[in-house]
Amino acid sequence: MPLGLSSLGRIEGRVLPGLQAVAASLAALSGRPGLPHPAPAEFFAGEQWLARNTRAVLGPPSPGRPVGLMVTCPSEAAEDPGFTLALAMRGVEALRINCAHDDATAWGRMIAHAEAAEAATGHRMRVIMDLAGPKIRTGAGLHPAERRRILAGEALAIVPPGGLAAVPPGLADFAIECSLAEVLRMVLPRQRVFIDDGRIGAVVEACEGWGLLARILSAPEDGARLKPEKGLNFPDTELHCAALTDKDRADLDFVARHADGIGYSFVQSAGDVQALQAELAARRPQDWRQLALVLKIETVRAVHALPGIVVQAAGQQPAAIMIARGDLAVEIGFARLAEMQEEILWIGEAAHVPVIWATQVLEHLIRKGAPLRGEMTDAAMGGRAECIMLNKGPHLLQALDTLEPLLRRMGEHQRKKTPQLRALASW
Repeated sequence: MPLGLSSLGRIEGRVLPGLQAVAASLAALSGRPGLPHPAPAEFFAGEQWLARNTRAVLGPPSPGRPVGLMVTCPSEAAEDPGFTLALAMRGVEALRINCAHDDATAWGRMIAHAEAAEAATGHRMRVIMDLAGPKIRTGAGLHPAERRRILAGEALAIVPPGGLAAVPPGLADFAIECSLAEVLRMVLPRQRVFIDDGRIGAVVEACEGWGLLARILSAPEDGARLKPEKGLNFPDTELHCAALTDKDRADLDFVARHADGIGYSFVQSAGDVQALQAELAARRPQDWRQLALVLKIETVRAVHALPGIVVQAAGQQPAAIMIARGDLAVEIGFARLAEMQEEILWIGEAAHVPVIWATQVLEHLIRKGAPLRGEMTDAAMGGRAECIMLNKGPHLLQALDTLEPLLRRMGEHQRKKTPQLRALASW
């Protein structure tokens, strides 16, 4: 560093040229010149590749904004053409349609509204359709007659759908169904389970024929209700569930014809990517490689397999990595999420694959109409990704109007890990 050499701390997008440049400078300083420095075009080629690959997934960027925007369509978007028009007028790069909700008729109307918005504004938004995947959710439950909230220290029975009656009497005061019965057969004693985005934490004490007996380790002080359709996470368990479900395959008949890209939920291995690519090739044998893949990284197993997943996807078609921070935080622990999202950003840059910063971005603003201080900083940190995804909510347009100038200003200060050294004008 005192000699003006690179610390190699920002080398992700140009590993070989960066090492070659340092080696050439060291040779010159030691009086043994002869090693050539890489040409500027070669040194900065990684940035160009990343920009090209980002355009392949998200389309051309909006002028002046360094980060793309993706917005999740609510069900109401099927009936309200004004929603997509407002997004197009704000330069949103991509619409996300969640195939876990609505149906092909509604999806078709959303896409038609997006096409009408393009005709009105001249701005085309890419359509990314998320496959639902094998969602592990809570179902029906049982609770004592006198109260509905489970507390830390209490026992909880977790059973397959329709299995509540099989829980032995007196064993657990509370019981809840797990939507995916096969998962319960993969769990071992002493492994953890989290419910409702980590709001309730438990450890499995016994695995029985009827299901699991777990002990609650963490819950709000006044307890927590066990509600249906809440997420179940088993971070210590090797879940060997197929990433593609029968519903996903049925939905692909529509998705492969109408979407620009596919969001792949619960992808955990290169084999999962191969399975989806085979399905796409069967439906669009001539041009399936034009479809982009958005790889949703939301489990520990996916993190471990990420390099292979990226190579399999990006080696065949346009690809992006989505940091699905909701499930990922529960899986790896909230304390490690900040570290892990940094590593995923670095891997994406090294592979020249765009990264999408997702989950709860400006969530309080979107839901309540006023931002929290911490979420403004989080949104600014998201500016180091290639795209930020916003979820649906009553104040979504206000959030977009807030995010736009924030990203423009932060882009003048920072690009990835590199300060831009813009002139300061605060005093």
